[in-house]
Amino acid sequence: MPSAEPRITVAMSVYNDARHVGETIESVLAQSFGDFEFLIVNDGSRDDSPAIIDGYAARDGRVRAIHQENRGLIASLNRLIAEARAPLIARIDGDDVALPERFALQVAWLDAHPEIGVLGGQADDIDEEGGWLGPGYPRAIAPEDVAAVLDHGSPLIHPSVMMRTAIVRRLGGYRAAYKHCEDYDLWLRAREVTQLANLTVPLIRYRRSPDQVSNRHIVAQHYGALVARAAAEQRALGLPDPTDRLDVLPPLDALDAAFGREGVAFTVRERLARSLVYSREALQGEGFDIVVDQIISGGARDGLWRLTARLVKMREFTRAARLARLLLATESRVPRVEARKVA
Repeated sequence: MPSAEPRITVAMSVYNDARHVGETIESVLAQSFGDFEFLIVNDGSRDDSPAIIDGYAARDGRVRAIHQENRGLIASLNRLIAEARAPLIARIDGDDVALPERFALQVAWLDAHPEIGVLGGQADDIDEEGGWLGPGYPRAIAPEDVAAVLDHGSPLIHPSVMMRTAIVRRLGGYRAAYKHCEDYDLWLRAREVTQLANLTVPLIRYRRSPDQVSNRHIVAQHYGALVARAAAEQRALGLPDPTDRLDVLPPLDALDAAFGREGVAFTVRERLARSLVYSREALQGEGFDIVVDQIISGGARDGLWRLTARLVKMREFTRAARLARLLLATESRVPRVEARKVA
């Protein structure tokens, strides 16, 4: 049984993870640091996940299963935050594997560094079958480096993170509008009240899959992340965050009205187009139209001839020809008006 006030609440939301969830649960129960409660939300799974979770809950008193209708990851994570009894929350996903010393290392670091409110670490990548793919992309370590990376993307691996419960609750948890990038929005807001850091060592084995969010919802994920950046810039200016109580983000063309100032949509569109030019999935879908809209709206065009060549290599001949014609037609266009940028 967990202690009356465990040191850690392990928070995991599961949706149709029967293939891997048993391995994940066992990796948590095998931690060298054992003073935790393990809250698992079964978010309306239609496979054997509920039975697997209940089996572990019956055998280990630290595991508590919470069954609900499907409400999505953000609602599930916020329920876990609300029900947490510990001062620290450790995230993990239902298909990843926690390395045995993960909790011990993170608790020791947070005890020694009270100024750190969110602590992640490195990861080793594995495939669908658990085969080792190699070390993951290295993450920034020191708080000042993590803060700098936040201006461009997420410096933390979400399922590796341990965070102080009081800080996450103070921030209101994850925000509904930022589906597929809820963690990045939370880190941007956390930076305003605490420091974020990463350990130098791997804490988890991170499972890579063709079906993961970063592949299936890449345009929505990048768009949400860029709106989160715009919202952080808005807060830095001392202005209200228009996305604070939204369930869905405004469409791109409505951003200026939502933020109450011109240039937000132009900047987000340009950043979005730039973030999608190396994604096959995006360019074969709606991402290509975003690049086209950026050119038509007078955005930067440098490097887009190379994109034409990439489209040819992808055998997207119609799109390559359309892009080339558009670039030729806009060769003599007057450069964009600098006043349209957001400061």
